[in-house]
Amino acid sequence: MKLDVMIVDDSAAIRKILQRVLIQADVPLGKVVEAGDGAEALEKLKNSPVGLILSDINMPNMDGLQLLAALKGQESTRSIPIIMVTTEGSSNKVMEAVALGAAGYVRKPFTAEQIKEKLSGIV
Repeated sequence: MKLDVMIVDDSAAIRKILQRVLIQADVPLGKVVEAGDGAEALEKLKNSPVGLILSDINMPNMDGLQLLAALKGQESTRSIPIIMVTTEGSSNKVMEAVALGAAGYVRKPFTAEQIKEKLSGIV
């Protein structure tokens, strides 16, 4: 079964890299929805439900932690697994993401193997 995925990152290059890494990790991709920040992600999710979200933490307008809190606070999006993909070196932000309900996190730069490992048991 194909998996619809949303990739949320303010860098278009990172969004494309993540899409390629998902393919390399043998994730059976359906449609891939891209968003440049949390606010855009929330807007796009209204019309494009997905089964997995990969989100950066540090973004303008609405960061990944705010997006995570918003998604976990809504009945319609609460059960979507969210993996945080971040350069964030601070363990406080990572712990906050886990406390908010993130399914896991991967630090940039990442490998296809690291993404595949994080997704095992989720997809």
